[in-house]
Amino acid sequence: MAALKVRGRKGLVPYFSAGDPDMQVTHDAILAAEDAGADLVEIGVPFSDPIADGPVIQASYQRALDGGASLPRILELAAKLRKRTAIPIVLFGYYNPFFRYGDRALARDAKAAGIDGVLSVDTPPEEATDLVTASREFCLDNIFLLAPTSNDERIDSVARVASGFVYFVAVTGVTGARATAPKGIAALVARVRERTRLPVGVGFGISSGVQAAEVAAYADLVVVGSALVRTIHEAGRNGAVAACGRFVGELRRAIDGGR
Repeated sequence: MAALKVRGRKGLVPYFSAGDPDMQVTHDAILAAEDAGADLVEIGVPFSDPIADGPVIQASYQRALDGGASLPRILELAAKLRKRTAIPIVLFGYYNPFFRYGDRALARDAKAAGIDGVLSVDTPPEEATDLVTASREFCLDNIFLLAPTSNDERIDSVARVASGFVYFVAVTGVTGARATAPKGIAALVARVRERTRLPVGVGFGISSGVQAAEVAAYADLVVVGSALVRTIHEAGRNGAVAACGRFVGELRRAIDGGR
């Protein structure tokens, strides 16, 4: 994040549902995304009850689970990626798989695999003590969510424990591409900035270069999930990697003002 700031560059963060359509495609698509201009990636851990996610990511998780995706296999994926790239990786998931794996074991193995941060979507700061403690022991960042409904007290509670960046959810709803960028988010992000020095990423609902550019005007990071997951799925196994590269490249050019 410091390097991006020095360069005057807004970060682009594509999200991948690990194992959809399979682990090799996810691996290759992440490398293609980096080549196309991604600055950081989120690797989603498929879960059977993804309460924060809309139909696109729900369906991708089910396909991945049907194909044998699991947390240990995703850690293997991260370790394989680390042999090819230094791009920062955030492990994105729900707490149930993390809890079953064990907080300290997860932090230890995630660090060994080359993961840089963990985002447990359904874990508020009040319930995250074990995960945060383990993450800090192994020098992993903990990313937490804020939303348009977050008051100053909630912002402060997240700011006290978060590291790396804060993820601001742009909609009061589940993930999923929207036709237009949410309105009024710039002022809410500015309020968050008043209460933390951490960079602020914005996601949920961004589906096009135009929207990404709008968000980049006031956010440090632009996170794109459902639109990319859908692009990969619709391209099919043979076309997924190329389609991912094209889409991420379009987002990058839009964020950079067409350069």
